[in-house]
Amino acid sequence: MEKELSPAGKLAKKIWPVVLVVAGNAMYALAVRLFLMPAGLVTGGTTGIALAVNHFFGIPVSGFVLVFNVIMLIAGYLILGRQFAATTVISTFAYPAALGMFQKLFGDLVLTEDILLCTVFSGLGIGISLGIVIRAGASTGGMDIPPLALNHFFRIPVSVSMYVFDFCILLAQAVYNPPEKVLYGILLVLTYTLVLDKVMLMGTTRTEVKVVSEKAEEIREAILKKLDRGVTMLSAESGYLRQDTQLLLSVISDRELPRVEKLIHNIDPESFMVVSRVSEVRGRGFSMSKRYR
Repeated sequence: MEKELSPAGKLAKKIWPVVLVVAGNAMYALAVRLFLMPAGLVTGGTTGIALAVNHFFGIPVSGFVLVFNVIMLIAGYLILGRQFAATTVISTFAYPAALGMFQKLFGDLVLTEDILLCTVFSGLGIGISLGIVIRAGASTGGMDIPPLALNHFFRIPVSVSMYVFDFCILLAQAVYNPPEKVLYGILLVLTYTLVLDKVMLMGTTRTEVKVVSEKAEEIREAILKKLDRGVTMLSAESGYLRQDTQLLLSVISDRELPRVEKLIHNIDPESFMVVSRVSEVRGRGFSMSKRYR
């Protein structure tokens, strides 16, 4: 039986995602203020539009982001519904508020004038912060909404329209930036995209082990008792001799792989084993607590 959460535990479970969204937006703003803005890097999304508007019209970046996010929030509410707006409302205000605070707090502070360092650390900061917000079940708002709206009305893939929008935003900034900075901007977008992918999978990746052995029953018992991991037995047929056999399937943590390999090898050195990476695992024993019978 699963343990019932106490009232304090239930409250913490509700508050924790909000804390993560606020922290993620604050980290995003910090990366923009400390690395992206001092280096004059070009970037995509709402921040990229704000930088272009700031250059041409002198409107403060944080002020423009706030107004733009609120407009997109209203559009998201009207087009995509109340539930979407609820997950976006925190980011709508948290990011511009944090950016404005950091601009006042740090003033003219410049940590480094090395544009490559600024590109790398901007990419790391933005990628990690976006990953935190998305994993908390929220949206970053702003330029996330137009691609979702296009998908809603015209079934245009979100990834395609996001790349088109980012390309147009980078192009607008390329008008007043030297080619070198545009190239660094492309490197920045690639960096935070890769980091975001890694953060999204962090903590959820597992290792899948498939084993074919004449001693399948012994291996099953060993994995269950010595590793406390679940095993699924699948009926199979050998390809050469067409003999009935069993295939063991088990999903384990990455750190448990050497123990599993040693355990299986000690039982049956001639066993056939396939090891694969699994992006995400959900269910009893992983995303849910174990239940013993």
